[in-house]
Amino acid sequence: MEDINLHFTGDFAAIEKAHNLLAAIIDNNIQSKSNSLNIDPRTISWKRVIDLNDRALRRVIVGLGGTTSGVPRETGFDITAASEIMAILCLAETLTDLKERLGNIFIGYTFDKRPIYARDLRAQGAMTALLKDAIKPNLVQTIEGNPAIIHGGPFANIAQGTNTVIATLMGMSHSEYTVTEAGFGFDLGAEKFFDIKCQSANLKPKVVVLTTTIRALKYHGGADLKELTEPNIDALKKGIPNLEKHLENIGKFGVAPVIAINQFASDTDAEIKLIMDFAISKGIRVALANVWGKGGEGALELAQHVIDIVESNASNFKPLYNWNATVIDKISKIATEIYGAEHVDYTSKAKANLRKIKNLELEHLPVCIAKTQKSLSDNPKLLGRPKDFIITVREIEIAAGAGFLIPITGDIMRMPGLPAHPSSEGIDINDDGEIIGLF
Repeated sequence: MEDINLHFTGDFAAIEKAHNLLAAIIDNNIQSKSNSLNIDPRTISWKRVIDLNDRALRRVIVGLGGTTSGVPRETGFDITAASEIMAILCLAETLTDLKERLGNIFIGYTFDKRPIYARDLRAQGAMTALLKDAIKPNLVQTIEGNPAIIHGGPFANIAQGTNTVIATLMGMSHSEYTVTEAGFGFDLGAEKFFDIKCQSANLKPKVVVLTTTIRALKYHGGADLKELTEPNIDALKKGIPNLEKHLENIGKFGVAPVIAINQFASDTDAEIKLIMDFAISKGIRVALANVWGKGGEGALELAQHVIDIVESNASNFKPLYNWNATVIDKISKIATEIYGAEHVDYTSKAKANLRKIKNLELEHLPVCIAKTQKSLSDNPKLLGRPKDFIITVREIEIAAGAGFLIPITGDIMRMPGLPAHPSSEGIDINDDGEIIGLF
């Protein structure tokens, strides 16, 4: 187990190396006297990545120090989970597919406006070599001895938020039931799982387990973060519409849901009953999942609900949109139907990005919207089930290798920053080498 976990850590290291190798190859090419590809440094869109929250790295200048240190230009860093290499690794099905996708990474333009891809730099072979072990799934086991695969780690608020296609297909080929997680709320991870990953790999999910917590619903009902462990039926009632919207969204994909109440010690019987009664009134299966307290035994009822739905063939999965629709139509479909927005606004930069996408003939790609996970809207302060709001797309990044476009909404950042009081302030190590303050 120790070696396997180290290998999982190595996945991120390999992704960083492959991503930053391409950045180094690009800078080496534009710095060389010949600049064989005639790349215009002003058009390079490929950033570097690091697995660290650091707001100062969002926009940086590289290439300072004279003629031997590169060509000065503005660029930046993204967090590793937002790397296109991470997205590619998670969607590739074979080494050949991985190499082809890496070669399709869009870099920028030449001075005569010709698009440049990673394959033009002959970088895909070396990048694939760095990822030859990372593409292999990591088999681990739970403390109860159940098999699990940990492979890939894209965030759902800034990337597609699901594990690798290879891991999912492997699980399906070796088990009767395969459960996979889509990060954050249904509006983020699940929508991208359905519209991007399932369409790419031809997967047809049978059931959705919608995990909810009483604390989260009380937060969406207006309760203060510091008081979420206190009984508050009124706040819970006000937060129920958020749960209701997620259930409606599941229905848009034709998949049957089951609500899993992730139980905490602070949950009261009255609060649990409120959610149970709501589910029953809607005709939706619901189970109390006390996995934290009882392990696998605490989820037996939930597991039976899942099996019953699968065996009944109650689901008829269908994607939300057709990939061949226009980019604007695809964004609008998600924003209005899944988020509940009134309409979508585009900044001048986003409109310019749309023209670039059309010129590159990439309009057929699905969209992977980057949005805050704290709200159905792009404003983290709009809790519950907001209505009559506008989604603002400030720019659209191109991930041609991964095979999708990334509309970036609101103030979401692909390189997070530390909070005013980061967790590091409470972490220390004593004279015996014991680390304290991690939890």
